[in-house]
Amino acid sequence: MAQHDELDIQLHKQQAEEATAFLRARLPVLPEVLIQLGTGLGGLAAAMTESISIPYKDIPHFPRSTVTTHAGNLVCGKLAGKPAAVLQGRFHYYEGYSAREVGFPLRVLSLLGVRTAIITNAAGGLNPAWQAGSIMICNDHLNLLPDNPLRGPNVDEWGPRFPDFSQPYSAELRELAGQAASRLGFTEVCSGTYVCIPGPSLETPAETRMLRLLGADAVGMSSVPEVITALHGGLRVLGLSVIANLNDPDKFVPILIEDIVAAAQRAEPRLQELILDIVREL
Repeated sequence: MAQHDELDIQLHKQQAEEATAFLRARLPVLPEVLIQLGTGLGGLAAAMTESISIPYKDIPHFPRSTVTTHAGNLVCGKLAGKPAAVLQGRFHYYEGYSAREVGFPLRVLSLLGVRTAIITNAAGGLNPAWQAGSIMICNDHLNLLPDNPLRGPNVDEWGPRFPDFSQPYSAELRELAGQAASRLGFTEVCSGTYVCIPGPSLETPAETRMLRLLGADAVGMSSVPEVITALHGGLRVLGLSVIANLNDPDKFVPILIEDIVAAAQRAEPRLQELILDIVREL
């Protein structure tokens, strides 16, 4: 088993290096900032200038996104004057990928030299004080996936065997996000803890109560493998969750993915303004 794990990580390392070399040869300017866009949040790439778009399917060893609301493109160019990369769409554990595969784009972009990652998602609200349409600045997370992208032998040149997670989301970036929200006059911006569950089934009322008891303010099925990969690679991370709906276990109503997507799309213009302001101040 140990020999198999060693061969597996060597293949993963080779694939990451090949994907990195492919992008390095094609991008006129290497990105410094990465923004990953989640469900219903794919429009930020339109704000980029001098951009080049590369479908995931054209990048060696990139997974394929099977979710219809995820465009599946890497867009690189200038965003608010900064060299940036936008991942239009992501991969999920529930699609059948391992946590390591989910984090693969973050690994490749860290090898390209990205040092700041802004990870976004659409999430269900668990905090009863919040409203649908709010934007949550993540200050912590819970990983309830039965997997970790760092499982198996460590690649020492990528990062430490046991990375410190005492501050998974950069205090400096969280402060920048709060200042940007104030400048823009956005009042429905909050801070809290995000919990990642495997999915694809949505939460039951009992599961919602459990997640609240664990201390979670919002729940989703993504982002944490990418955050872990980014932190292992030395990036500073900002997490932003659009609270697409509220889960009240005592007045539970059906949760439809179409409603979540629509709510995320309604909040997208504000999220885009917020990200642009943050990137401008980096």
